[in-house]
Amino acid sequence: MTQGQKHTEATDTLIARLAQDAQPLRPLAHPAWRALVWAVVALAFGAAMVWAIGPRPDLADRLVDARFMLEQGAALATGLAAAAAALALTVPGASPLLRLLPVVPGVLWISTLSIGCLRDWWQFGADGLRLTPDPACFAYIALIGSLPALVLFLMLRRGAPLAPRWTIALAALAAAGLGNVALRFFHMQDAALMVLVWQVGSVAILAVLAGLGGRKLLPWPARPAF
Repeated sequence: MTQGQKHTEATDTLIARLAQDAQPLRPLAHPAWRALVWAVVALAFGAAMVWAIGPRPDLADRLVDARFMLEQGAALATGLAAAAAALALTVPGASPLLRLLPVVPGVLWISTLSIGCLRDWWQFGADGLRLTPDPACFAYIALIGSLPALVLFLMLRRGAPLAPRWTIALAALAAAGLGNVALRFFHMQDAALMVLVWQVGSVAILAVLAGLGGRKLLPWPARPAF
């Protein structure tokens, strides 16, 4: 038997063993479905945190306030779109344009708050645009977003994070966005400028910081972890 024949036989044997021992792999569900599953976990955790901290005393009034509900709806849509985009980016061949999914709801969110700033200025003058320190916003958003961020991170590791910085930044945006939604159900702060600076600003900072560490958090190839 020649050397080439021996090599061919060894290769055939290896292939036969691999085929015999191979286990079927279940493909990942569609990113939209995985985002929905994540949203259920994130919203349940946010609701639990609101209950543990205590809802704001005027919550019933806020729930029938169109401005409040529009701002909350836009924030929620931004978080959900960011989660779907992050999960979609772990699918090989996905369009890079998917990273822009949160742009439309994000612009709506910022626009509603900007209009709120103009309304506050029209009604209260300079007092309506008074900006005071509120570092608790950052701490609460980070706290409430911690578990959703961890769950989403583990879900992302099951895919192929070929754009780790964008993927992690979008994941952080998703978790912090939903954290901000929960925050407003117990935090008595409705001044549009304060919300825009301290709450939306906190969400943006968390997303940027997470994105900067994307390559270390999601090295490729990543080992499946969830």
